[in-house]
Amino acid sequence: MNVALETSSQTLHDIWSHKLRSLLTMFGISWGIACIVLMIAIGQGFKLGYRNMLYSLGTDIVIMWPGRTTLQAGGQRAGRDVRFTYDDVAAIQHECFRVKHVTAEASSTLPIRSRSNSGLFSVHGITPVYQEIRSMKLAAGRALSVADQDEARSVCVIGDEVKKQLFADRPPLGAQLLIGDVPFTVVGELALKEQNNAYNGLDSNKILIPYTAMARHFPDGRPFIGRGHIDNLIIMPFSAAEHLEAVRQVRRLLGRTHGFDPKDEGAIWCWDTVQDAEMVAHIYDSMELFLSFMALITLGLGGVGVMNIMLVAVAERTREIGVKKALGATPNRILFEFFLEAITLSFLSGVAGLVAAWIFCTLVSRLPLPTLFAGLPMTPQAALLAFGTLVLVGILSALYPARRAARLTPVEALRYE
Repeated sequence: MNVALETSSQTLHDIWSHKLRSLLTMFGISWGIACIVLMIAIGQGFKLGYRNMLYSLGTDIVIMWPGRTTLQAGGQRAGRDVRFTYDDVAAIQHECFRVKHVTAEASSTLPIRSRSNSGLFSVHGITPVYQEIRSMKLAAGRALSVADQDEARSVCVIGDEVKKQLFADRPPLGAQLLIGDVPFTVVGELALKEQNNAYNGLDSNKILIPYTAMARHFPDGRPFIGRGHIDNLIIMPFSAAEHLEAVRQVRRLLGRTHGFDPKDEGAIWCWDTVQDAEMVAHIYDSMELFLSFMALITLGLGGVGVMNIMLVAVAERTREIGVKKALGATPNRILFEFFLEAITLSFLSGVAGLVAAWIFCTLVSRLPLPTLFAGLPMTPQAALLAFGTLVLVGILSALYPARRAARLTPVEALRYE
């Protein structure tokens, strides 16, 4: 115990005696450790930012639009337009067991009037589960309900921008809106949502009404569009891992219903947010790996610096080593002394690098940042990786100088000039 304390005290004294040299040596290690943590944090920040952007659209959803067939199927020629209908929703709910939720959506840009203002806004006929699938939260009032859908009630939920333009500072709940020439009662107001991605406009600019009210009051007037027309379907699988099978089940069902080959990619256009998130995660993982590798090189160079400084220390203290050995110091004692000094340098450098990285990550995360960047999260995994690398570099940089010092004989050491 006394030997360990004496050696530790001697180590700290030697480091302090060469403050500038020790500081410059520590900088390389500190910079390498900080770089590892920061590179991983940058990758995580972009990955989380993109995931949050997709979650503002909806959690693990797949949006489907009808397209045009490119393959012959069921004796019918290619080049036919596919049209979704409201009946597809019930069929998917009944037959596609991988699908947790499905909703229809039909939209139209219509003139809207309140008592104080008017404008053109995007009106969306939806089923009630749409609000859950699309991660829509309310600032006030209530969401559209199953009763609203079943009874085709003339009620609506409005976005934040719609409220500002039509009502200014007045509370909108319970107020009447004229959508076209049909009066609707405002029952809910959507909370403001940060969106950097949208497939048919930002949620804050939308007015939501029951699909059945949309079909009754604002049917699509085009002669080739039948009853029950919808613009698109949105499905949510039970889990992200099931999204591909859920899409295959829906394709098979719709192919059978609408007479196209389920493998015909042109018949249905899909925006699979799960697949998008996985692809972007792979890109950022690769970027993170590359940047971490570059940081490891920097850390390795710092380790070489520690080793060189320790070799200089061995050379400077060769006669001291000879005296200690002549007085009875064992090779293991000499090895432990120099090994401890190198490890202490590496450890102090690593702690300084981790603290600097944590301070920088905290400060950056508090700044106003773009939607696609979620700051610099310092994860435990990054800290553990940095610490593990630090231990490895410390051992490797300490081993050679310490063994070299331990192998010196008293005669060689005392003769050294």
